[in-house]
Amino acid sequence: MSVRAACLIAAYLVGSFPTALLVGGRRGHDPTAEGSGNPGATNVYRIMGRRAGALVLCGDVVKGVAAALAGAAVFGRAGLLACGGLAVIGHCFPVGRWRHGGKGVATAAGVAVIAFPAVAALALAVWFAVFLPRRKASAASMAAIVVVPVGAAVTGRPGWEIATSAAIAGVVVLRHRSNVGRLLRGQEESLPSRPHRRAS
Repeated sequence: MSVRAACLIAAYLVGSFPTALLVGGRRGHDPTAEGSGNPGATNVYRIMGRRAGALVLCGDVVKGVAAALAGAAVFGRAGLLACGGLAVIGHCFPVGRWRHGGKGVATAAGVAVIAFPAVAALALAVWFAVFLPRRKASAASMAAIVVVPVGAAVTGRPGWEIATSAAIAGVVVLRHRSNVGRLLRGQEESLPSRPHRRAS
C-alpha cells in the first residue's frame, strides 16, 4: 500500500472517531439514542451541558485539522483537501456505525481552518450573525459552511479546490436535510442558552 493510500484510509478512520459517544459514555449517555439522536456537539450540549458540548466540538474540529495537516504533509494541497474531505465523510458515515454518524460541521470547520484560514474566520462570523437572532444552530451551520466554497472562489483559489470544498459543503448540507424541513415548517428548536442537563 502506498503512503498516500494509507493516509487517505487513516483520514477516514480519524473522521470515524466517536467523540460524542466517548464523551457521552463517560456520563452515562448515548447521544445517538437521546435528544435528536445526532452524535454532534449541539445534541450533546442539549443533553449534557456546555462542558460536554465543548469537548465534543473541540474533538470533532481536531479530527478535521489532524486529517488536513497529515494530508498536506504527505502530498500537499491535494492531500490536505482529500484527507480533510475523507475525515468529514468518516464523521458522517463512520466505520461500523454507518447509520449513526454526525453532520460534519465541526470536522469540516477544522479542514477549512487549515485550507482557507481567512475564509474560515469569515464563516465563523457568518455563523454567529445567523445564530444569534434566533439561536438556530442548524441554519447557522449551513450558512457558514456554504461561505467556504464561495470564499474560495472569491479569493481566487484553483477550480479543483473550489469544487472539493463545495463537495464537502454539500455533504454537510445534505446531512441537515431533516433540519431544513423543520426550518421551513417553523418547527426547528432554538438552542437554549442554559441547556437542561439530565441526570447521568
